[in-house]
Amino acid sequence: MNRLSRTDRPYDIVLFGATGFVGTLTAEYLAAHAPAGLRWALAGRDERKLERLRDRLPGGADVGLLRADVSDPASLRALAEQARVVATTVGPYVDYGEELVAACADFGTDYVDLTGEPEFVDLMYVRHDARARETGARLVHACGFDSVPHDLGAYFTVRQLPEGVPLTVDGFVTADAAFSGGTFASALNQFARHRQLRAAARDRRRHEPRLMGRRVSAPTGAPRHVPEVGAWALPLPTIDAQIVRRSARALDRYGPDFRYRHYAAVRRLPVAVGGTVAVGALVTAAQLPALRRRLSDRLRPGDGPDAEKRARSWFTVRFVGEGGGRRVFTEVSGGDPGYDETAKMLAEGALCLALDELPPTAGQVTTAVAMGDALIGRLRAAGLRFRVAATR
Repeated sequence: MNRLSRTDRPYDIVLFGATGFVGTLTAEYLAAHAPAGLRWALAGRDERKLERLRDRLPGGADVGLLRADVSDPASLRALAEQARVVATTVGPYVDYGEELVAACADFGTDYVDLTGEPEFVDLMYVRHDARARETGARLVHACGFDSVPHDLGAYFTVRQLPEGVPLTVDGFVTADAAFSGGTFASALNQFARHRQLRAAARDRRRHEPRLMGRRVSAPTGAPRHVPEVGAWALPLPTIDAQIVRRSARALDRYGPDFRYRHYAAVRRLPVAVGGTVAVGALVTAAQLPALRRRLSDRLRPGDGPDAEKRARSWFTVRFVGEGGGRRVFTEVSGGDPGYDETAKMLAEGALCLALDELPPTAGQVTTAVAMGDALIGRLRAAGLRFRVAATR
């Protein structure tokens, strides 16, 4: 808690996009769980909405307000200059996110977001990682359900396996929850930008330093039935496997040869087939602008289910790790992944960066690299479960 005494900037944490659906949940979580003395603020483009939100929060009188707009880069720079950590829920990030990343990189401000957009993350690495390393800023993307349970779950699994040997980890995701409007919009946007996505990935590979003396991979697995989890495993083409791979590249603890594969786990074969067809149809529809707009109108960013629906939602990610003659089964689980738990992960990530003693890192880093055990501890205390289910 000694970091709370720092007064070099007015705020320890600023939450940008606070009046959106997930932003409001994050603000409510911070108001309920922030330690005494935390200096934090709400930020957004509509001051009246910010005031109404602050008035509803317990202890809201002590919460600051900052006007900032993605169309006004000067306001974003002013925001970054006043904060030690900025947490943002404003997406799709490939459309609205870069100016804030650039400002945080320039001012040495730590940054966390909820993006699941590989193109955005790759572009931010190429354009702003070097500057962030110069200023000491930690740029932590994908600090919600994309990709905290998967990144920290793989890290937790690796920690149960022997050191200095080749390791493999497979992750299997099951959930019963509604998509968030922001997640749906980001997915449609990425499906429509496959050429730009591939170009950004190629550019990143040209800029990333080569990994010397170790090997790390995250291949796309084949659909298969997995007796260990009692389900059909379908390759899950989300950003999560890329984030796990980057953690493994950065941390020697993942061993000399590490492989990660990421799947959706579906118990019934007809459901698995139907889900594959549905995703294919969505990818096809995203290529047609008129149809993409109609789909986007069905679930807009900022929309979300009521508290009763969220209370019934849940997720589980099961991991199977092997190496050095040892096999371990681990599990990360929690409640509603798209909203409640995502808000919790973002808030705890921001608190972790602001308050905890962490390894010295800078530039674009993952949750496992930047926060690792400290964030696992916070999330466990907040109700998420990280457990070893079995070992062999």
